[in-house]
Amino acid sequence: MGCGGGHLDRTLKRSFTVTGIDVSPSMLGLARRLNPDVEYRVGDMRSVRLRRTFDAVLIADSVAYMLTERDLRAAFQTAFVHLLPGGVFVTYVERTPTTFRQNATTRAIAKRGGIEIVLVENQHDPDPADTTYDSTFVYLIRRRGRLQVETDRHCLGLFALSVWRRLLRDTGFRVRQVVGEPDRPGARGNATFVCVRPARKQTP
Repeated sequence: MGCGGGHLDRTLKRSFTVTGIDVSPSMLGLARRLNPDVEYRVGDMRSVRLRRTFDAVLIADSVAYMLTERDLRAAFQTAFVHLLPGGVFVTYVERTPTTFRQNATTRAIAKRGGIEIVLVENQHDPDPADTTYDSTFVYLIRRRGRLQVETDRHCLGLFALSVWRRLLRDTGFRVRQVVGEPDRPGARGNATFVCVRPARKQTP
């Protein structure tokens, strides 16, 4: 869910039959070109219903676009209703209010042929009282020395791990959290949740 341009699907399809969902038709167009053997459907992870169930559901970094507890709960509910009993749901947390650092800035550089791209990412929270923050990207693109500058801004959700646990359990999942619990200042890594839809109770 929230597959975007399908880059992760390129790896997943080596071991699984994949169905990708994204709210953006243009992103799905990129995904279909990259993975013509994967089924893609347009849909919002908060509300889409495919009338099918799966062994597993994954929401990777796209879960960060859930801006309120209501959004996050709705995404979890979508995952739940698309799972077979005993099915597994995996998602992870990029930032929490504890691990967020105001104006944290990173950069990356890539070169190929005559093109060089420098990516600068800055994270800023204009209102610490709400549940969102801004992630702004600046791309410095040089084609044989000629500079082009592009920018992109994303508004992302920011919730404590306790909120994630509560919403997952309220949805009906049995929750197991892996990769530790990095919810302290200076912690590294993402809190990854592995959740199971309980099997149906057997009737006597």
